[in-house]
Amino acid sequence: MQRIWTLLAAAAAAAIATTALAQDVPATQGASEPEKARILALIEAAKKEGSVTYWDVVIQPETNDALTAAFLKYYGLPSSFKVNYQLLATGNLVTRVEQEIAADRVTVDIAAVGSPPWVFERANKGDALEYESPQYQFYQQAIANGLGKKGFFAFNGAYLFVPMWDAGRTNFTGKSWNDVIGAVPAGRITVGDVSKSVAYLATYAGQKTILPQEYFKKLAAMKPSFLVRSEQIAGRVVSGEDLMSFTGMPTRAYQYNQKGAQLKFILPQEGVVLLPQDMFILKKAPHPNAAKLWIDFILSETGQAVLVKGEALVSGRAGFKSPLPEYAPAIDTLNVIKIDWEKLSTQELEKLRSEWTAIFNP
Repeated sequence: MQRIWTLLAAAAAAAIATTALAQDVPATQGASEPEKARILALIEAAKKEGSVTYWDVVIQPETNDALTAAFLKYYGLPSSFKVNYQLLATGNLVTRVEQEIAADRVTVDIAAVGSPPWVFERANKGDALEYESPQYQFYQQAIANGLGKKGFFAFNGAYLFVPMWDAGRTNFTGKSWNDVIGAVPAGRITVGDVSKSVAYLATYAGQKTILPQEYFKKLAAMKPSFLVRSEQIAGRVVSGEDLMSFTGMPTRAYQYNQKGAQLKFILPQEGVVLLPQDMFILKKAPHPNAAKLWIDFILSETGQAVLVKGEALVSGRAGFKSPLPEYAPAIDTLNVIKIDWEKLSTQELEKLRSEWTAIFNP
């Protein structure tokens, strides 16, 4: 009898502890009882996994640190829980993920990259884990517009490449893509290297729908430099090595301006290509429970606030108020070039890459 009472007492204590945890963890605040139970079960499973690994092409180390701290607090995870992150160029991320999938030796849990056709391909080929995050309800419009796939992925934030310059060196008042042509002397402008980047390739695919081939020949005649990393592109404009970038990134303008730079950019009136950082869990992720928590957190209002403040990315979350509207405006205020990302095949993209390379000869 004593043993029975001991077991009952232990069960009661565990129930009380679980209830207390549900009340203390920010992630469960306002959630239904079934949702609280789901979150708590994931938390316990994630603790046993001990870590989560994600690869990204935009998030900088400082933002990762802020996200990690907020993530641990959001779920009440111990400080011993590790968030392993790598910042990669788009092409490198794509190559490494494909290599791990092909070798059946997946080490990464989550990949986030601004190449929607590639992510759709991963989901359609069965390489992405099917997971219906409860946060997807706030991304229904973005998913309906082809920027995500129900049950598989949404985007942690979207970015774009647009004309950017240093106001202290260049007086540019244009509002159109056409105004860029001849705006600075030949040899003093950079262009994202489409031959090496899937993100710039996706951007070119969209731009081609509103700009004729002759436009890009005129741009090539300006003898641009070709770069991949957006940080390097912004740095060269800040230093004066370049007077303008055709593929500047508002995220980098924000980050450099925080340090005293005077970077400006335009959102051309003809429209911009919005690149969603589509984020998915690999089907054979080694830490699937922790990965689900990370996805839920990043897409939550708390996670979006940290991410947008750090990276000036455009949020796809309905009703989200951007803390940086100058750099990361509300998604419904943008003139976005419409692209059917899911139908844009790898073969079509490779043809566009070859076309671009023939024009620019990087």
